[in-house]
Amino acid sequence: MLSFEIDGKIYTLDVLDGGEEAFFVIFGDRTNGETTYGAGRYMYPEKPGKDNKVILDFNKAFNPPCAFTEYATCPLPPPQNILDIRITAGEKAYDGGPHARP
Repeated sequence: MLSFEIDGKIYTLDVLDGGEEAFFVIFGDRTNGETTYGAGRYMYPEKPGKDNKVILDFNKAFNPPCAFTEYATCPLPPPQNILDIRITAGEKAYDGGPHARP
């Protein structure tokens, strides 16, 4: 689990192993379905170094493959990873996909 603070409030994200060098994070936030893909986004933050800190760079958040094709299946964020804040950084909704905004 990773935790971070925004505007004095602590948020947490459960993570999966993304390989030797990174975690895999599936998350949702209040921008989903508005400016970002409705089912959530992914990111691969690097695992901690000697200082035991992880940098969560939401600028690197990206859409899952199912945002671009109806032939992909994608894991959804677990309920505990749906953040009650707007994460405006990262990849935005793709208007040409099978799940494009109306």
